[in-house]
Amino acid sequence: MPSPDSTSQREHERPPGSPRRVVALLDRLRPGWTQRAVVANLVAQIGIVVTGGAVRLTGSGLGCSTWPYCEPGRFTPELHAEMTIHPLIEFGNRTLTGVLLVVALAVALLAGLDRTRSLSYRRLAWAPFAGVVVQAGVGGITVLVDLHPAIVGSHFLISAALIAVSAWLLVRRREGDGPVVPVVDERVRTLARGLAVLGAVVVALGVVVTGAGPHSGDEEVGYRFAVDPYAVARVHALSVWAFVVTLAVILVLLARARRVADAGSGGPARALRSGLVLMAVTLAQGLVGYVQLFTGLPIALVNLHMLGAGVLIAAIASFLGTLRRREA
Repeated sequence: MPSPDSTSQREHERPPGSPRRVVALLDRLRPGWTQRAVVANLVAQIGIVVTGGAVRLTGSGLGCSTWPYCEPGRFTPELHAEMTIHPLIEFGNRTLTGVLLVVALAVALLAGLDRTRSLSYRRLAWAPFAGVVVQAGVGGITVLVDLHPAIVGSHFLISAALIAVSAWLLVRRREGDGPVVPVVDERVRTLARGLAVLGAVVVALGVVVTGAGPHSGDEEVGYRFAVDPYAVARVHALSVWAFVVTLAVILVLLARARRVADAGSGGPARALRSGLVLMAVTLAQGLVGYVQLFTGLPIALVNLHMLGAGVLIAAIASFLGTLRRREA
């Protein structure tokens, strides 16, 4: 039988990167850094939509001629007098993807390995990291197929899904793992499910509108979806108005529920506040959409609209999270 002294010596000699030391380090970091990592992941997921939008709107999708290298044999653009801004924009977006991968990995390690939380929560924490890896592959395919609009559109839709997952992870981070307890009635929950579907339709139609317009991803070949961009824009606008009306009905029902609910419960009141924020984001996004349409789709406004889309998706997820509670 080994002596206590020899066991202690082996523990002392254990290399710094040993699994036990890594677990101990994560346990020390988890209380103070998990929330920060989850928030940073959500911000970065929205940010990558903005930089990706800049790539599309400036026609920089082929600024780097290959993937995973930017130029053959080089990860970075080759600087020379004749170069344009396009390689720098595309390389900047790829660099942010690398940062996002690191942040998503931090979330996976801090939240995804937290044995004090439920399995469903831990699995959800790994989704952003897996999604970013998939996105990197889709980005490479986008370059290899010369910016086919369907692939470009799917690139954004995956980002939209990752924003929704990241926002929902933030919701789950702030609540426990007990049974789900609704804080609103069945009418509101049914309308909220419809609202989520309408939100997905709004985002999907926005992708079609962009692919059918002059900012489809290639500055030389615009309007790459063979549909009338103005007709699709009208359908997109109608879906937004359907979203607004549905949300307005929900807000009315929540306001009535708040008046009759126990003042100490806070459920309907919290949901109402979140719903009002969602309405403000939606109306602001709609205003930007109409202004960009009637001013000839300037790049700055279109990119602002893409930022608004990311914020809108996060706001929908946050609102849905207020319609229930889970105790520790």
